[in-house]
Amino acid sequence: MDVKDLKVLIKMITETDITEFEMDNSDEKIVIRRGSKTEYVAMPSAPATFAMPQMTAAPVAAASSSQAGAVPQVSVELGETINSPIVGTFYRSPAPDAAPYVEVGQVVEKGQVLCIVEAMKLMNEIEAEFRCKIIKICKDNAQAVEYGDPLFAIEKL
Repeated sequence: MDVKDLKVLIKMITETDITEFEMDNSDEKIVIRRGSKTEYVAMPSAPATFAMPQMTAAPVAAASSSQAGAVPQVSVELGETINSPIVGTFYRSPAPDAAPYVEVGQVVEKGQVLCIVEAMKLMNEIEAEFRCKIIKICKDNAQAVEYGDPLFAIEKL
């Protein structure tokens, strides 16, 4: 199944109240689940695979803002980061009028939702893989993110 067919399939499923779809043939297997948990599209025969957020020790440069009145940030080495597992749009809260999942300085527990990365109309909850403290939020709300982009600078606890 090519990407165009997959997009059509996902659109068709999201326009209905179907919560789970599975298709399996000799070449590929596709599973789409909807609901409060993270939604995945699995295609084992596809060459590209996405992994869960990986913790890396890498310097993170703070981007300077182009908004009027914004103060440019200086590059700082922040240590470990939680990176985006997919290309999509970063959201700090479950809804525009809701409180953010996490704030700078907050200690989060393993399994706690940190943010959402929307990809192809699917809301993927990004969870902490271990207990940690949020040092910096590296992306603005509703900002596009690439695979591997740092979302949060953290300190393991």
